[in-house]
Amino acid sequence: MGYAAAIDAIADMLGDRLKRSDAERNAHGQNEAHFPLTLPEAVAYPQNTGEVSQIMQIAHAAEMPVTAYGTGTSLEGHHLPVKGGLTLDMSLMNHILAVNGADMDATVQPGVTRSQLNAELRSTGLFFPIDPGADASLGGMAATRASGTMAVRYGTMRENVLALEAVLADGRVIRTGSRARKSSSGYDLTHLLIGSEGTLGIITELTLRLHGQPEAISAATCRFPTVDDAVNTVIATIQTGIPMARIELVNGAMVRGFNLSGGPGLPEEPHLFLEFSGSESAVAEQAELFGEVSAEFGAQDFTWTVKPEERNALWAMRHNGHHASKALFPGMKTMTTDVCVPISRLAEAVSAAELKAGELGLEPVIVGHVGDGNYHCTIGFDRDDPAQMDRAHAFSQHLAETALALGGTVSGEHGIGQGKMKYMEAEHGDALKPMRAIKAALDPKGILNPGKVLPQ
Repeated sequence: MGYAAAIDAIADMLGDRLKRSDAERNAHGQNEAHFPLTLPEAVAYPQNTGEVSQIMQIAHAAEMPVTAYGTGTSLEGHHLPVKGGLTLDMSLMNHILAVNGADMDATVQPGVTRSQLNAELRSTGLFFPIDPGADASLGGMAATRASGTMAVRYGTMRENVLALEAVLADGRVIRTGSRARKSSSGYDLTHLLIGSEGTLGIITELTLRLHGQPEAISAATCRFPTVDDAVNTVIATIQTGIPMARIELVNGAMVRGFNLSGGPGLPEEPHLFLEFSGSESAVAEQAELFGEVSAEFGAQDFTWTVKPEERNALWAMRHNGHHASKALFPGMKTMTTDVCVPISRLAEAVSAAELKAGELGLEPVIVGHVGDGNYHCTIGFDRDDPAQMDRAHAFSQHLAETALALGGTVSGEHGIGQGKMKYMEAEHGDALKPMRAIKAALDPKGILNPGKVLPQ
């Protein structure tokens, strides 16, 4: 069976939920980053696990590539069908199946977004804390091991997924994990699938850990003379043991992007955005301690708020960082990449990034979940100018190599996708061999999101 016959068979099953129009193919072949348009042959919209299983059985028989698609917000080209074939759009699998308040967990389909889940939870006193900048789908967040501004307190998707349902390459359906809070039973397939970027299976259901809404929350901004001062404040804060809910770095270029995008007119200098949560007395004590620490590094212009609307505006601005950075590079493409290093090496890593960008004649926009050593750099370039492209890739390579030299990783949360496969051997060495063996065991025909994660 060829691709065309396989797609016809899927169309017979899905009816008008199998799309072949140029508009649909183009919509699923674009990306937020700098990768070229990459078109699938068709786009399928399943509604349940059974349909995903049947689609995979047909695709497996035809050896047709299948690439899962959540909301298309990834920055390393994870969702692009680089080998053609079928895009599997999970947006119709968007039902919240159960909320178990007593056990503080919820079971959802993969197309549910983080904001949709938290809107459902609003009256329960619970919430789901993982918050990448985009309103991503929870299936996509699990597949890329996403995190966000609250990871310093609540961890990443890795720590907040209890169980999964997934469809394998040949259509078999498996369940991994359980609603129990711990287990020592068998291989940990749940965490094998988390971060696998759709290359080992298609996630069709997730059971997520929920958390209680804190009694009191306060947020603040403050500015620093240099990025080093801001980063050293973060390091000292973490080492002091102050329990931060969020602590985010933005450099002067990012602040300028916020201001150009209708922001609050902050001084265009490095800032920390931070949040404390807990009891009212604990929040007040945490804020006081942070003030003492940050004063040693020249912090100025503290602005505090406990009003929900002001806190929400602050974090909405931070979450819009990717789009705000584009205001600095009108008419240009942007390359946004992330790395993660041990907290003690963070100032060194960020300083090296700024120095290298200056040497290459680039202006780096730096934002970071710096409470866990993870930071992002965005640069603009003209894709039609080979020299600018070369400088952009040289900068990205420098970030990755510096992170590895400092004992870190080439990606803290964006994942590997297409963009960072070339660094996998440098980071993992001989561990790539068992990774390839796992891929071959679960997907022997190589049809699940080919051309991602593992270099040839």
